[in-house]
Amino acid sequence: MTKKVVQRAKAKMTKKSYKRKISDRSTSKQMRYSALEGRSDLLTTGPNEMLQILDPSGRIIGKDPEIRTEVLLGAYRNMVLTRIFDEKLISLQRQGRMGTYVSCSGQEASQIGAVLALSKDKDWIFPMYRDMGMIIQAGVSIKQLANRMIGNAEDEALGRDLPNLFAWKSKKIVSFAAPIASHLPLATGFAMAARLRKDNLVTISTFGDGATSSGEFHVAMNFAGVYKAPSIFICENNQYAISVPVRQQTASESIAVKAHAYGFDGIKVDGNDIFAVYTAVRWAAEKARTGDGPTLIECVTYRLGAHSTADDWKKYRSTDEVETWRRKDPIPRLKEYLIRNREAWSEDKDAKLRAEIEAEIGQTISSSEKIPPPDPMTMFDDVYSSRSKNLEEQSKELKSQES
Repeated sequence: MTKKVVQRAKAKMTKKSYKRKISDRSTSKQMRYSALEGRSDLLTTGPNEMLQILDPSGRIIGKDPEIRTEVLLGAYRNMVLTRIFDEKLISLQRQGRMGTYVSCSGQEASQIGAVLALSKDKDWIFPMYRDMGMIIQAGVSIKQLANRMIGNAEDEALGRDLPNLFAWKSKKIVSFAAPIASHLPLATGFAMAARLRKDNLVTISTFGDGATSSGEFHVAMNFAGVYKAPSIFICENNQYAISVPVRQQTASESIAVKAHAYGFDGIKVDGNDIFAVYTAVRWAAEKARTGDGPTLIECVTYRLGAHSTADDWKKYRSTDEVETWRRKDPIPRLKEYLIRNREAWSEDKDAKLRAEIEAEIGQTISSSEKIPPPDPMTMFDDVYSSRSKNLEEQSKELKSQES
């Protein structure tokens, strides 16, 4: 037997051994998680396959998570509210009535489905700037959001942040910083601190496909994998990082597959299917609570609008592409399910809901616009636990100029 033949035989045996180890590992994980909502099948969904339960026509093609009808109706209302509010805010920006805005239309199922699967009493959210739906599902009111977007005196951030940099401590929503993916290591560190304190919570952090090219993404994923942080990473893969398509963002077959390099599970789901998102996040949250580490969930979705109000999407994608994705819109998909499968909705109810939401948003914005801007003197508040000498001097100087 020649040397080359021996080498080929050894390589073949090594490959078979590797496949057997991977298979054994997969079987072990399936046994370990078999008690978690009966969804151990998620582990057999490869990172390059896509979990889908509700197809674009609103037909169930997978295992229905059987969310209570009243809960599902609430989630649907929040999806519609998010879409209408989003469209209204773009209109306000175009009229010069508020600052730059980042749209979320088309991504409502990824955002609302994720929060729906969390524990509002325990879990903390580290959102990105496009997560209006997530903020609404977490319980932040339209009035609070309108004040934030306009930056008036009743804005809890006192007009200090860009409109889309969400933060509400009372709702367990952690402040977002503009540099892409900078919040991911913070979410991991927060989760690790919670574990040291024996707080049974999970952190969830969201980001776009472009964020996976950042160093912060690598740092967070690597640390979370090594120390089995109780974290869920959700990539809202909306196909574009501003104008850069995802095919130019990574050579990987998917975003989800990247988790394997860090030693934990990656799941790819239809991000326009609220049931698929809910199922994956709930499974990942239960897994994290039992000490079995993080999960990366790739939600394949699409932003129907521009990257922001400073962007012209027609320069880098076609109208046909947008219309193709519009036929996969998450809102009509869930509406059809509620009408046909649950018999809990109708076109008349839908029209009434939309009219009520339009009126609520109109009244809220009108009220918020009448509130004056924050008092300039508030810029010296909440900088430190107590004012430093130089802040006191600056405060007195400003006050004397105003008088």
